[in-house]
This record gives sequence, C-alpha cells and structure tokens, in this order.
Amino acid sequence: QVQLVESGGGLVYPGGSLRLSCAASGSFFSINAMGWYRQAPGKERELVAVIRNSGYVNYADSVKGRFTISRDNARNLVYLQMNSLKPEDTAVYYCNARRSDGILYWGQGTQVTVSS
Repeated sequence: QVQLVESGGGLVYPGGSLRLSCAASGSFFSINAMGWYRQAPGKERELVAVIRNSGYVNYADSVKGRFTISRDNARNLVYLQMNSLKPEDTAVYYCNARRSDGILYWGQGTQVTVSS
C-alpha cells in the first residue's frame, strides 16, 4: 500500500504564494500518476493538477498560469507551487496517487486559506 502525507498549507493574503508538498511511502513502484485535488465547503472535490510518470501534466482551467505541479527524480515527492492566490482558491487540498490498475490513494488533506 501507499501512504501520502501533505504539508505546506496555511493562511496567505490574496496575491501571495504557497508551496504544497506531498511525500509518498510504501509500494510506490506501481504508481503511474500523482495529483492534487481540492474541496471547498459545499462543493465537490475537484482536480487541480495531475502529473503522470510519462511527464504529462494537466491543470484545471481555473489555475492555469498560476499553479505548477512538479515531482522529484524518484517520483516519490510531488509539489504544487501556488502563485497569485485568490480567495476562491480557499479549500482543503488533497494529494492523490493512482496505481496502474486504477486504485487511488489519498492523503489526509491540508488547509489553504486565502483571505485579507
């Protein structure tokens, strides 16, 4: 199994920046993609960004040009650099890992609050 631990959330002013980190451990060899999702109160969880082992990346339209997803060489760490943050970015952010057979793993979530 795979364990995921997020860190880096917090309170930031509009226009500020934050970097989220996700550390993966366990049987990571079967993971073919990692990503970030977020869920705001009263809303469904939505995909923010995903990166595949092939290097393919995809972003939600709402964060394109502001957020960047990246990983280390071993692909057991994934980051989300968040710039030009807006109040509507406020949510709990979850790290996600997808196994080649479609099984999903989730972290515990980290709160991001953008407010003046």
